[in-house]
Formats: sequence, C-alpha cells, structure tokens
Amino acid sequence: MNFWIENSWDSLLEVMKKTDIISINDEEARQISGEYSLVRAARKIHTIGPQTVIIKKGEHGALVFHDNNMFLAPALPLENVIDPTGAGDTFIGGFAAYLHVQETYSFEAIKKATIHGCATASVCVEQFGLEALVKADKSTIISRLDSLKKLSQIDSKGT
Repeated sequence: MNFWIENSWDSLLEVMKKTDIISINDEEARQISGEYSLVRAARKIHTIGPQTVIIKKGEHGALVFHDNNMFLAPALPLENVIDPTGAGDTFIGGFAAYLHVQETYSFEAIKKATIHGCATASVCVEQFGLEALVKADKSTIISRLDSLKKLSQIDSKGT
C-alpha cells in the first residue's frame, strides 16, 4: 500500500472511490488521510468512497467504521507468535469468507466478519508461512471464536 500512496496517489484515489470496503493498517490510514486520530482518518477515508473502513492494528485487533457506526474487535492474545507475515491477508480472507456465506453487508454482519478475521489471523501467526492454516480445521476457528467471545464479555450484572 505504501507504494500506491507514495507513487500512484491519483490511481489509488480512483480505486478507492469505487471501493465499498477497505482494509488497511493504522499507518496506512494515517498516510492516506493525513490524520493521526484513527477516528478522523476513517471519516476522511470514508468521504473518498469506502462505506466501510477497517483499520487493522496488528496484535491489538481491528477498528471498523461503517457509516456512523464504530466497532473494536480484539485480537486474541497469544503466548507463541512465531511469524506475523500474512496475518493481515489471513484476516481479510476470514472476513470475506464470512461475508460471502452470510450474503449481507449489514453492520452486524461486518462486525461478526471482523471477529472471524481476527480468529483466522490468530491461527496464521503461530507458525511460519501457511503451516498453521493448512493444519487448521473448522473446530480450530470455532475454538478461537469462543475464546474471543469470552475475552470481551462481562458478567450478567454488567460489573
């Protein structure tokens, strides 16, 4: 993305105008928008074209901005991170696969897709290359989803 920002700005803007969903990291969001605040950055990027702006924050999860809605998805804290290469691509793969199955782009579906992306990316980083993803099955992803759900829940009293 840095190449496009630095060398093909006009072409990048033309593509972004035609884009419904963009997934970029926090540094790229700041570069594109000229804003340090990720909230302001997302708003500015939204005015270019994308209805949904996903800002990946690596081990800190992802921020999703969709119209006037905002959602923070946590990353799953892991004891053993071997290789983060490809985690962002894996995130967007899990995200897109979920949306494809749901056949909707509502904010609720986008939030759930983001959690699926985080769960899938958590598998990717535990080994080099595609090793962990090749070994993973549906139960692996479901287990990660359950862990993410538990991580962000409070008790029924709200305390």
